Amino acid sequence: MPCCGYFLGVLQSCGHCISRKGELRRQQKKQGTKRAKARSVLGQPEGPYRAVSSMKKLVTSLHPGVDTLDKMFEYAAMRFPHRDCLGTREVISEEDERQSNGKVFKKVILGEYRWLSYKDTLTAASHLGSGLAALGQRPKTNIAIFCETRAEWIIAAQACFTYNFPLVTIYSTLGGPAIAHGLNETQVTHIITSRELLETRLKAILTDVPRLQHIIVVDNAPTAWPGYPRGISIHNMAAVQKLGARHENGRFCLCTPLPSDIAVIMYTSGSTGIPKGVMISHSNIIAGITGMAERIPNLCEEDTYIGYLPLAHVLELSAELVCVSHGCRIGYSSPQTLADQSTKIKKGSKGDTSMLQPTLMAAVPEIMDRIYKNVMTKVEEMNCVQRTLFILAYNYKLEQLAKGYSTPLCDRLVFRKVRSLLGGRTRVLLSGGAPLSAATQRFMNVCFCCPVGQGYGLTETCGAGTISELWDYSTGRVGGPLVCCEIKLKDWVEGGYHSTDKPYPRGEILIGGPNVTMGYYKKDAKNQEDFFVDENGQRWFSTGDIGEFQEDGCLKIIDRKKDLVKLQAGEYVSLGKVEAMLKNCPLIDNICAYANSDETYVIGFVVPNQKHLLALVDQYGIRGSWEELCNSKAVEELVLRVITEAALAAQLERFEIPRKIRLSPEPWTPETGLVTDAFKLKRKELKTHYQDDIERMYGGK
Repeated sequence: MPCCGYFLGVLQSCGHCISRKGELRRQQKKQGTKRAKARSVLGQPEGPYRAVSSMKKLVTSLHPGVDTLDKMFEYAAMRFPHRDCLGTREVISEEDERQSNGKVFKKVILGEYRWLSYKDTLTAASHLGSGLAALGQRPKTNIAIFCETRAEWIIAAQACFTYNFPLVTIYSTLGGPAIAHGLNETQVTHIITSRELLETRLKAILTDVPRLQHIIVVDNAPTAWPGYPRGISIHNMAAVQKLGARHENGRFCLCTPLPSDIAVIMYTSGSTGIPKGVMISHSNIIAGITGMAERIPNLCEEDTYIGYLPLAHVLELSAELVCVSHGCRIGYSSPQTLADQSTKIKKGSKGDTSMLQPTLMAAVPEIMDRIYKNVMTKVEEMNCVQRTLFILAYNYKLEQLAKGYSTPLCDRLVFRKVRSLLGGRTRVLLSGGAPLSAATQRFMNVCFCCPVGQGYGLTETCGAGTISELWDYSTGRVGGPLVCCEIKLKDWVEGGYHSTDKPYPRGEILIGGPNVTMGYYKKDAKNQEDFFVDENGQRWFSTGDIGEFQEDGCLKIIDRKKDLVKLQAGEYVSLGKVEAMLKNCPLIDNICAYANSDETYVIGFVVPNQKHLLALVDQYGIRGSWEELCNSKAVEELVLRVITEAALAAQLERFEIPRKIRLSPEPWTPETGLVTDAFKLKRKELKTHYQDDIERMYGGK
């Protein structure tokens, strides 16, 4: 086609017209990609490995003397008093919209972002902390927050940091028993929540939490709360702040925290069982965000971050505190209002990314995978010329990125529309919470015209471990250790991983440094198992993940101890590896691989992509409702055939490929209890949910 030839010629001429300054930048990027990111301190293959810039000493803080979170916010408010800090969109109208299938969706029209300055945010937090103290909350006594991601969450957290109230964070999607467990274990008497969560989640379990006395609701209305148990007082946050602002309560019972004091008890999402409370000190968080900030180039007060992931997750809390420490502004959103096409946004009105136009964003792979699949589905629907141009530009840009070149013409002509999905100004995307597939990472780098920093960390390490350098476009790796920590590899003989393996040392990942937390709340036996202190007094955490250090000091996650199952014939299957490979298949929205050690093969539970499945069954003339199709033996076999082809193309071993599957008509969301808020699989719950199908697929029924 002549137009394609012309387009390629323009691209090539653009690539050759690079200024001397651009060429210098390209050379610097290439050198940065090739240079060592980390080295073994002792020269041994098992490590410990440190970032080359912190070989002599690990970094513990951003600014001298700023060693607690209250000091960090005060420092930011002193430097940026009148700059925007926290932003919330006003709700102009809400309405119910009936869908063709009879379901009713709530749609909203949202206005501009309304902002609180750093000075106003600090004042709001100070008044709230004083008001909580007036309501009987005491220093070093736990207080809980059970709330969606919003400005009031950070204000409440800052109030607790300032007044030395250890903040217990609990996921808003946990089930009633798990919520009650966290509140009872930490013995809280005060909880901060929202009106919706109080009425839909908390109200039903209040009688199971006998110590609870005060509920602070972040919404302004209503002010009267009939129908609640006697002995529980419900207050609006504004009223508590007003109480704290009174002169007689000013700086009430202020007990300044020490760096070693507990700042947060963060309950995990419960992907491996009952949620555990991780005790995180002020110094742990300060060290963690110091390490993260060092990997984000040119981070400053001109940046805008969009907050929509759960603040009860260490990734989001750390990301927002990194932004606060540098004077950035944070605009709040939700997965339902994020983009123009999001489920709660009324057609024709703007989603949050379009309005806010963030420069920084964090995302979990599940969200990026959805964006990737949606865009690629639209590409498949293009006419022949459009599709050819897109693929041509995509491959061309991929090639130029590998050489260190930028492609401004491609970005402007081809990828601008895709980039506008996130507002059009995003310069850094941080991915964490789970491994990001190579296909999705390449897509985000190319189509969103900004680097994707893959991070690796855990709640137990304040989310800090590694982050890839932003000009490193290699896939499947998570970068070198952050400047706040070091990493060792421990041999795992049973799994066949050793530090002496060639070409790269492999083993269980151990993370050590000031960001390693104080342990699990009231779980001494588990602390003995997962944490240890070395001869130099440094804390270490045994992650259970298997990694390999490559020659430039970058870490690659290759397995997980808990995901490894030994089949009856003796083969080891990594369930996580099988899932990661198969999730790239367009027919699969989500998958959980399962294997029983008494059996000889793997099975799988699959959430199919509705559009691709309907197209597949249409080819074979199979009809029925969505529920009927997912329960059809014939459809199961069709999907299994596609999955097997995808598995072989991904070079999975025959014994790793699921031999039988169960299709799920319902998607797995945090609300179903089958995945965490970060969309990690809850294997125990999935096993219970599909127990009848497991017995059927293994021949029991």
